[in-house]
Amino acid sequence: MVLCLNVILFLTLHLLPGMKSSMVSLKNNGYDGIVIAINPSVPEDEKLIRNIKEMVTEASAYLFLATKRRVYFRNVSILIPLTWKSKSEYLKPKQESYDQADVIVAHPYLDYGDDPYTLQYGQCGEKGQYIHFTPNFLLSNNLLFYGSRGRVFVHEWAHLRWGVFDEYNEHRPFYISSKNTIEATRCSTHMTGGNVVLKKCQEGSCITKPCRRDSQTGLYEAKCTFLPDKSQTARESIMFMQSFDSVTEFCTAETHNTEAPNLQNKMCNHRSTWDVIMTSDDFRTVSPMTGRNLPPHPTFSLIKSKQRVVCLVLDKSGSMNSEDRLFRMNQAAEIYLVQIIEKGSLAGMVTFESFATIQNNLIEITDENASQRITANLPQEANGGTSICSGLKAGFQVITLSDQSISGSEIVLLTDGEDDTISSCFDEVTQSGAIIHTIALGPSAAKELEALSNMTGGYRFFAHKDINGLIDAFSRISSGSGCITEQAIQLESKALNSTARKWIIGTVPVDSTIGNDTFFVVTWTIQKPEILLQDPKGKKYKTSDFREDELNIRSARLRIPGIAETGTWTYSLLNNHDSFQMLTVTVTTRARNPTTPPVIVTSHMSQNTAHYPSPMIVYARVSQGFLPVLGINVTAIIETEDGHQVTLELWDNGAGADIVKNDGIYSRYFTHYRGNGRYSLKVHAQARENMARLSLRRQNKALYIPGYIDNGKIILNPPRPEVKDDMAEAEVEDFSRITSGGSFTVSGAPPPGDNTRVFPPNKITDLEAKFKEDHIQLSWTAPGNVLDEGKAKRYIIRTSKYLLDLKEDFDNATLVNTSSLIPEEAGSIENFEFKQKLLKIENGTKLYIAIQAINEANLISEISNIVQATKLIPPQELSVPALGTKSSGIRLAILGLAVVLSIF
Repeated sequence: MVLCLNVILFLTLHLLPGMKSSMVSLKNNGYDGIVIAINPSVPEDEKLIRNIKEMVTEASAYLFLATKRRVYFRNVSILIPLTWKSKSEYLKPKQESYDQADVIVAHPYLDYGDDPYTLQYGQCGEKGQYIHFTPNFLLSNNLLFYGSRGRVFVHEWAHLRWGVFDEYNEHRPFYISSKNTIEATRCSTHMTGGNVVLKKCQEGSCITKPCRRDSQTGLYEAKCTFLPDKSQTARESIMFMQSFDSVTEFCTAETHNTEAPNLQNKMCNHRSTWDVIMTSDDFRTVSPMTGRNLPPHPTFSLIKSKQRVVCLVLDKSGSMNSEDRLFRMNQAAEIYLVQIIEKGSLAGMVTFESFATIQNNLIEITDENASQRITANLPQEANGGTSICSGLKAGFQVITLSDQSISGSEIVLLTDGEDDTISSCFDEVTQSGAIIHTIALGPSAAKELEALSNMTGGYRFFAHKDINGLIDAFSRISSGSGCITEQAIQLESKALNSTARKWIIGTVPVDSTIGNDTFFVVTWTIQKPEILLQDPKGKKYKTSDFREDELNIRSARLRIPGIAETGTWTYSLLNNHDSFQMLTVTVTTRARNPTTPPVIVTSHMSQNTAHYPSPMIVYARVSQGFLPVLGINVTAIIETEDGHQVTLELWDNGAGADIVKNDGIYSRYFTHYRGNGRYSLKVHAQARENMARLSLRRQNKALYIPGYIDNGKIILNPPRPEVKDDMAEAEVEDFSRITSGGSFTVSGAPPPGDNTRVFPPNKITDLEAKFKEDHIQLSWTAPGNVLDEGKAKRYIIRTSKYLLDLKEDFDNATLVNTSSLIPEEAGSIENFEFKQKLLKIENGTKLYIAIQAINEANLISEISNIVQATKLIPPQELSVPALGTKSSGIRLAILGLAVVLSIF
C-alpha cells in the first residue's frame, strides 16, 4: 500500500452518507468505543501516545465532575497509522478507521495554528463530526493558555457529543446589557475581569490603554479585550473559558447568560448548555453514580491500521437482466478496480444468485494488469434467485483463504433482488468485524439491506434511473486511511441524451493540485460513439486512443500519460447510431503530489432515515486540507425511488439550514418527498471565474486567552499565530468535483402528486438591528414559502423593551406595521426601516426585536433570533480618537514569555 511518509498533511474526513458512524456507546455511565486516530503524515513519537493517554485520563475525571457524576471515559482506542513501525502490543483493527474516528491528530494545513476545534455544523443538540488536535498541541507545553489538555478535551467533547456551542464570540466580544452596562460576551456573568486595549510590544516594552466607547456602536472600540481575573469564584462555564481552575461546570438555567450574543444562544433559543446536554440521548436515562469515589481510569487499546482488504460481492440473479443492470454493474465495478481502489490493496470477487461462486481470491492491486485479472471474471450472464447471505459468507471465505482477518476488512455488496432470508446472517456479520458497504440497485432490492451497513459502519448507496449512479457509488468507496496519495477524486459524472448524428461537447477543469492517474471513461447503451478529447495545450486524443474493454461492457477508457495538463479539457462525442442513445462521461484523478492537498467534497444527509413530515438537511463540505473553500457553486441532485430527480442549490450563507456563513459547509433543506423508499444523493461542486477562496478562520474551538489579571497586574500569555484580515482568505483556482452522498430512507410520505403544505418558512437566524436617528433599521436573509425555498407571504415583526417578552410571550409584544414589506425570494437580503411611534427615543433607549414569516398555507415560522437596538449618544470625550491620535499608556519591561502590566 502506498505510504504517506514525510507528507505535508492533507486530511479530509470522508463522512458517512447520513450521520457519521461513530462507534461510541454509553453504558453504565461509561463511554466505550472512542477512537482517536493519528494521521499517516505524523512522525512516530511515543510521547504523543503518552500525552494522549494523559489527556483522556484527566478529561475523564473532569467530565465526571462537570456532569455531576453522570459520565466518564471508560474504553478508548488509539489508531496507529500504517506508516509507524509494528509492535507486539499493537492490536488488529476491527471496524475502527481513520475516517470514522471521533478525534483525529494531524498537522494543520498552511500552518494556520494549533487551535483545538470540533467540526460541527448540525443544529442544536446534534452531534459533531470530529475533534481535531494538532501534534504540536499535544506535545508542546507552550500552548497551555487554552488550559490543560484534559479540560480542552471536555470542551470539545461537548461540541462533538451533545451539540452545544461556544459561549464567547470573537466577532462580538461585548454587548450592552439590559442594565445599560457594557458586558463581555460570556457565560456566566459571574466571571470577573477587566477590559483593556493591548498594544504591540516593541523594543522590550508594551503599551496598554483603557478601552473607550465607539460613538457609533456604543460598545468598546474594536481592539478592546476582556481579560479575566486569575482568582475566580465562578464555576461556569466550560463552553466559555475552561482554562481557569475554578471553572468546573456548564452554565445552567440559573447561571446562563441569555443576553450574550453567542452561538449557543443563537442556535439553541437562549437555552443553557446544561439544559441541552440533559435532553441529549446520553442523559435521558443516565443517573448520577452513587458514592464519593471517582470512576476508574480509562483503559486504552493501541490498534494499528492494516493493509486494505476489499471483496466485491456482486449479484448475478435473473433480475439483473432488466434495465441493463448487469452491464451497468460491470462498468462500475471495472472503474472501481482499475481507477478507484488504492494501489497496494488486496481485492477479490464473489458473484451470487441462489448460491455463491468465488471468482477471485485476494489479489494485490499493483497495476492495471492486476485489476484486469479480476475484471476478466465479471459475470456475463444473469440467472437464478437471490441469496445475499450466501454471497457474504463466500466473501468472508475469500478473505480467510488468503490468511487475512475478516475483522476490519471490507465487503462491497451490490444487489437488486429481494431476499427474505437476509436477517439469518446478521449475527455472523456482526461477529465478523467486517465493514459492509451496500449498494441497492433498483426499487426491489432487499429492504433490510441497509441494516448491514448500519451495523458494520459501512457506506450505503442506492441507484436506479440515474445511469451513472452505480459508477458514482463505487467511486465513493475509497480508503479510510487518511492518506491523500491513495484517494481517487471524481471530476465528472455526466449522463448525456444523445440524438442521432449529433455532437455533444463538454469541458472538465483540471486544477494544479490534481492530475496524477487521470482517466476519461465513456460508456454507451447501443453503439460506441466517436470520441475526441483535447487537453489545455491543444493535444488531441481520438477514438482509437480509448481502450475498449474486451468484456463487451460498452465502455472505453483513456489513461492520460504522466500528469494531466492543468486547465480546461474539452471532450466531444458523436452518436454514430441512427437513433437516440445514452452516453456517459466519467473522469477520475488523484493528487498531483503529496505536498499540496487537493480540494475535496464530501456530502451527506442530516439523517439516514426520515419519517415524514420531518424535514432533512443536505450537507456538503468543501475543503482543502482542513480549511473551508468559499464562494463556489454547489448543487445537490436527489433521486427518488421512482426515478424523479430534484436539484437543489446549496448555500453557505448562515441562514436557513446553514448555521455559520462562510465556513465551507453548504446546506439546504430537502422537502420534496415523493412517496416512501430509498432516495440517493449526489453533489457537484464547481469553482468558476476565480471566485473561490480559502478561509483561514475557524469556528467551534477552544478560546485563546491573551492574558489575565493577577492582583491588579496583567499577565500576558504567549502569543498565538494571528490571521491578519488581509490574509484571512486565499484564492483558489477553478475546479470541479463530484461525490456521492449515499442513500437515505423515507417513511410515512404522501404519494407523488400530494402537494399538501406541511412545512412553514424556515426560522430567521441572522436578524440584525440598529438605530438611525429615531428609526430602526433591520436586515435579515429572506426565508422561503417552504422552509428555505420559494417566497414567504408576509412577515410579523414585534418589539419590546424586555427580552423575556419576546422570548416567552411573542404574540402579545408590540406589533410593527409591515404592510409595505413584501417578502423577497428565499436567500435574498431583506432590509426594512420603521419608527416606533409610541416609544420615546432618547439616549439609552433600548428595544428588542424579533420576526416571524408566514407562508401561503398560513403556516408560521419559529421566532427569529432576538436582536437588540440601543440608542446611544456618548459624550464627545468618550468617543474613539481618530487614527494617529496619541493616547497615554503604560510601558513596562517584558519578562520572559509573560508581560506584567499595571492597571490603575
